[in-house]
Amino acid sequence: MHDIQWTTAGLWLAVVASGFYHGVNPGMGWPLAVSAGLMGRGRRDVVAALAPLAAGHLMSMLVILLPFALMTALLDWQREIRIGASAAVIAFGVFRLVNRRHPRALARIRPTQLALWSFAIATAHGAGLMLLPIYLGLCSTEELDAAHQASSILMARNSVTAVLVSLAHTLSMVTAGGVIALLVHAWLGLKFLSRSWFNLDFVWAISLILIGAIGLLTA
Repeated sequence: MHDIQWTTAGLWLAVVASGFYHGVNPGMGWPLAVSAGLMGRGRRDVVAALAPLAAGHLMSMLVILLPFALMTALLDWQREIRIGASAAVIAFGVFRLVNRRHPRALARIRPTQLALWSFAIATAHGAGLMLLPIYLGLCSTEELDAAHQASSILMARNSVTAVLVSLAHTLSMVTAGGVIALLVHAWLGLKFLSRSWFNLDFVWAISLILIGAIGLLTA
């Protein structure tokens, strides 16, 4: 029982940690919040820009996780679903490792398009896919299967879990990104950003592959 509790706690910690990781990555949008503050009313616009960035990121998570919440009702195929999801994460990680270009259509956006941009960029980078093995680990159906619970109950529970995972991840993402955006805007400045920051695309791709591999081993 204690092992199950520790495993669940570890998976939730991974959800939050991946959110912080996404938030630190400038590719998820915090430089746009800095830009909004520099071109607008200062710190107020930095904070205001975080809301659409978070909304777009959240929608990207839900678009990936909610279909799997329905699929996990197929109890007899639970292991195959987890293996397929992990393989998809590994494949996308390899793709990101080989092709690190950002979609050109997303290079220039208006402030009113921040939510749409955040949704598109999170989807293009596989942010939701990174959560799949973690989410499916949280949605282990062994206990419900043994008790012969109805599929509708399982789908409802897993849908709630998908929403909670998405919310926890997005909250940690926007917290990390927001803190960095405020620091850069108020004290560190753009020179610090150009001199001191590093590209996380390679680390991101490797992370996808590692998380997918862990998902395969635990399926």
